[in-house]
Amino acid sequence: MAALELNPGEQNLGKWTLFYSPPGGGKYNGNLIVTNQRLLYDAKLDASLMGVLGNATASGHMQINKSDITGSKKAILTLSDGSKHVFDYGALNIDKCVAAIEAR
Repeated sequence: MAALELNPGEQNLGKWTLFYSPPGGGKYNGNLIVTNQRLLYDAKLDASLMGVLGNATASGHMQINKSDITGSKKAILTLSDGSKHVFDYGALNIDKCVAAIEAR
């Protein structure tokens, strides 16, 4: 991901290397940058079983505006369109990331 360009009034709240499971399935490993306005995810590796067996890499970026998040439970985000996005830290504690996601 290129250098993060912040919008006026936007603050970078942190960066975490996490797994991401999109609504359509799959599992990716990459970096999540959380600001007070957005979540930006940069996928680096397809971490699904098929991706691991095939040694597949993934590259892609995803952005979620915090204003679109209607609810979160741990790191399961529900957007205004009803889709669910899951961020997972494996066996590690994800509380600091969740606190940054919930901060406005």
